[in-house]
Amino acid sequence: MNALIDPSAQAHDHDGQAGLLRFITAGSVDDGKSTLIGRLLYDSKGIFADQLAAVSRAKHKRTVGDTIDLSLLTDGLEAEREQGITIDVAYRYFATPKRKFIIADTPGHEQYTRNMVTGASTADAVIILVDVSKVTLREDGGVDLLTQTKRHSTIAKLLQIEHVIVAVNKMDLVGYDRGVYERIVAAYGAFADSLGLKDITAIPLSALAGDNVVERGDNMPWYQGPTLIELLEGLSVYDEAHAAPFRFPVQLVARHNGHAANDFRGYMGRVESGKVAVGDKLVVQPSGQAATVKEILTFDGPLQAAVAGQSVTLLLNEYVDVSRGDVLASSAQPATLLKQVSADVCWMADEALDLRRKYWLKHGTRQTMAKVTKVDSILDVNTQQRRSVDDPAEGLALNDIARIAITVQQPLAADAYDDIRATGAFILIDEVTHQTVAAGMIRLI
Repeated sequence: MNALIDPSAQAHDHDGQAGLLRFITAGSVDDGKSTLIGRLLYDSKGIFADQLAAVSRAKHKRTVGDTIDLSLLTDGLEAEREQGITIDVAYRYFATPKRKFIIADTPGHEQYTRNMVTGASTADAVIILVDVSKVTLREDGGVDLLTQTKRHSTIAKLLQIEHVIVAVNKMDLVGYDRGVYERIVAAYGAFADSLGLKDITAIPLSALAGDNVVERGDNMPWYQGPTLIELLEGLSVYDEAHAAPFRFPVQLVARHNGHAANDFRGYMGRVESGKVAVGDKLVVQPSGQAATVKEILTFDGPLQAAVAGQSVTLLLNEYVDVSRGDVLASSAQPATLLKQVSADVCWMADEALDLRRKYWLKHGTRQTMAKVTKVDSILDVNTQQRRSVDDPAEGLALNDIARIAITVQQPLAADAYDDIRATGAFILIDEVTHQTVAAGMIRLI
């Protein structure tokens, strides 16, 4: 397992805190994800008194006596509380003196894998919970991990999540046995190697008792590493989007109100990668027209430059045809125009993929008709082997992860997902029901 990154090496914002960290909890059913987040919020004083009172009075709590059921702090839906499981993605915000956090509590049930993909799509780190009471400890010393643990780890790899924390939970159920912990860590490490995950840190804890979450506790003196909150506070978050080529999907073309003398035409959107400055040479994609940045406007006034993450309005020197769905890109490093797309997808619909049908493909601000022309291979999350698909009529079922080929009606100004997330990601939408049926990552360009 890799050592914890030096906290002193990370970026800080203007008030001296480490930058905002977005992370998710993932794993199998009932392995303590919601309880872990509840413990983080409770022990770090991240909940209000009225929230605590409401949870204490909850009729569906699963604890004895006056003990607070911390999982109810994130299980907000009545259906979740009745069943004792997480169904939807619950986002929670909290802060410590060192950092601000946004947590996504995602479901463990296989049928809700699509919700986990949603929560993971913007995450900097993932906490993979492993329940010590559910893994199989073999007589030969090995450990069999649960399929959902492997599936969520695979998705973390596909989505290029930077940091993976393996939280071996419910250590109180095995008497805080160091040997059990080390066997599980070794098994996960072997699986992670086959997956290609790199930045992995393991930690033993008990979310219910609070050991090694915020406070260290006295039950595992053999563990000398950081607590979970210390680990999260120390993670460095390097935003690769700032160093990537400039990409600006146009959301809206802004015109004057019709009474002004000047012919104002601005292009509104968010800088998804790179940076832009007044005077920069750009190209409008897919048309290929050249343009030069005249002004950069914001609600607070004009800027000389803007970087990834900022929402701005760009004015150009030239009169060019730019519409919603177009991409303004660096003329020196433009995006690749694609009509044939090779991508990894996670199928999210109950209804299987039908190669005879057309789907809407949403890429950035552009939406175009698309047809899946081939399923190349389907990934086995247990073995990490890809099974080739020989039958052209074979579709994808719920939660399948596959490499597919797509033909689109209008060209996409795209990048490989590994290079730029924003212009390498897309979703497929059912044209009849308007439901999102797949999340995709463009691979080969």
